[in-house]
Amino acid sequence: VQLVESGGGLVQPGGSLRLSCAASGFTFRSYVMNWYRQAPGKQRELVATITSGGSTNYSGSVKGRFTISRDNAKNTVDLQMNSLKPEDTAVYYCRAYRINSYWGQGTQVTVST
Repeated sequence: VQLVESGGGLVQPGGSLRLSCAASGFTFRSYVMNWYRQAPGKQRELVATITSGGSTNYSGSVKGRFTISRDNAKNTVDLQMNSLKPEDTAVYYCRAYRINSYWGQGTQVTVST
């Protein structure tokens, strides 16, 4: 099983980034996919969820700015992040959940001038 995140980097406040998570080794289409983030000194928090049927949910802090999507043909889940703020700075992790839970290694997002 592998989850590999990409797309992180340094961006100015108000900018956009698109994260992607490539999955392999399990039946991707059957799994709920999440994006989490962890800022320095803080607990890991759930950012966005997309179910196997395509239903989505977001934390209050990102709703209206972030969009989660999945492509079951490519086994990928993306997180489009717009209107980024310094408080969005964190390591972002992809997670797959059904009965088991699988995590990626994370990708750093830094929002700063």
